[in-house]
Amino acid sequence: MTNELKPIRTKADYEKALAEVERLWGAKSGTREGDRLDVLATLIDAYEAEHYPMEPPDPVEAIKFRMEQQGLSRKDLEPLIGTRTRVAEVLNRKRSLSIGMIRRLHNHLGISAEVLIRPSQKEKAA
Repeated sequence: MTNELKPIRTKADYEKALAEVERLWGAKSGTREGDRLDVLATLIDAYEAEHYPMEPPDPVEAIKFRMEQQGLSRKDLEPLIGTRTRVAEVLNRKRSLSIGMIRRLHNHLGISAEVLIRPSQKEKAA
């Protein structure tokens, strides 16, 4: 085991850190190996955030995911989005979310407002 920890700057450093994490996986917290595992995980997170950033989800996909998680139907969205037709238009990407819809979806379903204000995939293509 290498004693010195360094920032992950290259793909080779990253792969070496991943291999060491795999070797240390399951180390008890508070032990020397456990502490090393925690530090390596933090370094890997920082490298991945810079080199492999993740786009926030599409708002319609976020709504559908939350519906699935909570066992909601389209009818359950009517108080938040509007009529049955309006819900269908939003979920089929034919209508954008209004500020009121975004607020209600955020407050009642806990979907991040940052995700909901993003353009949907169809809007991005236009």
